[in-house]
Amino acid sequence: MTEIRIIVCAKQIPDPEAPLSDVSVDAEKMEVIVDAPQVISPFDENALEVAVRLKEEAGGKISVLSLGKKVSDTVLRKTLAAGADELILLEDDNFENLDSHSTAAALAGAIRKIGDYDLVLTGRQAGDWDSGQVGLILGEMLALPCISLARDISIEDGNVLVKKNIPEGYERVKAQMPALITVSNEVGELRYISRTKMLKMMRGARSIPSWSAEDLGVTPEALQQMGITALSSPPDMGRDCELLEGSPDEQAEKLAEVFKTLR
Repeated sequence: MTEIRIIVCAKQIPDPEAPLSDVSVDAEKMEVIVDAPQVISPFDENALEVAVRLKEEAGGKISVLSLGKKVSDTVLRKTLAAGADELILLEDDNFENLDSHSTAAALAGAIRKIGDYDLVLTGRQAGDWDSGQVGLILGEMLALPCISLARDISIEDGNVLVKKNIPEGYERVKAQMPALITVSNEVGELRYISRTKMLKMMRGARSIPSWSAEDLGVTPEALQQMGITALSSPPDMGRDCELLEGSPDEQAEKLAEVFKTLR
């Protein structure tokens, strides 16, 4: 089997497992404020796990791209510890809160700059906004065959074979490489990375390249921010509790009266 060159797009997001109390909304500034640790989007970790498995089977190289105004190489070095060969940060003030089309345009510029590749893998959607648009827009911009919602991926004779989720189950799809695939969570979680391995990776910190919009040939005028028209604070989730006294029959009667008032 010929070695394959894989590009994985990995987004840095606030931890989606953070409690609701860590999230607030500034309605005037139209901003969501999340006081939570930064992590790699779980769906993008699924994509990375597939990439590492394919590399283990056939050999090759994995390049990881992550885009934002300020991307933490500390967070993203996890991809190197998991088995990626190269991490490239796409950092620019103009990369803040981009809409799906502009995010794809910036990623496309980076992928063209990298050059040779066989597969581009993204998560099925981001773990913060859940739009699920960037991957397929990116594929269209790169003029690649696109397969979405992959639950299993294999390589055979220069083709990529995919089990693709559909409402009734899955269907088998084949495409000639290079191709772009959005990966679903059914492929499995990213392999466990020991703390020792992570610390070793941090201590032997290699230089991580950072590319700006200018490096990618993307003009600020071509980048649009998300068109958010309104944001509101999360609803009050408080509860009022009342203990019903008396015998079981009396409690049932009182409860019925409570239900009547809720109509």
